Amino acid sequence: MIHAKLGVLFIGMVFALTCCFSNGQSRFVIADSKLYDASIFRQRCAICHGPEAEGRKLDDGKQVPSLRQGEFKFKSEDEIYNQIANGGNGMTPFRGQLTERELRMMAAFVHDRLRSQ
Repeated sequence: MIHAKLGVLFIGMVFALTCCFSNGQSRFVIADSKLYDASIFRQRCAICHGPEAEGRKLDDGKQVPSLRQGEFKFKSEDEIYNQIANGGNGMTPFRGQLTERELRMMAAFVHDRLRSQ
C-alpha cells in the first residue's frame, strides 16, 4: 500500500517537474514542415547538416556542425546570413544559388525556428 502511494507521488512529482521545465513548445520538425524555407533546407542544407539540422560526419571525416545546439546556436541572424551567403570554414557559399530573399529567409529560419528550441 505504501509502495503504491509512493509510486503515485513519484509520478506526480515527475509530471510537475516536466511541466515546470517545459516551455510549451514542441521541437520544430523540418521533415514535417510545409514551409518554403523548410523545403529549401531539405533541398540545399540537409545533405551536409542532416535532415533535422543536427549536424553529421561527412565521408571525408569532417564534422558538419549542428544548427540546433552548440556554438552555432548563439550566432546572430546577421552572422548566420553571412555564413549562408558567403560560406567559409568548409561551407559552400549560397550567394548566387539562392536569391537575396531566400538567403534572408534561410537566416531567419535557422535563427528563429531551429536554434530557438
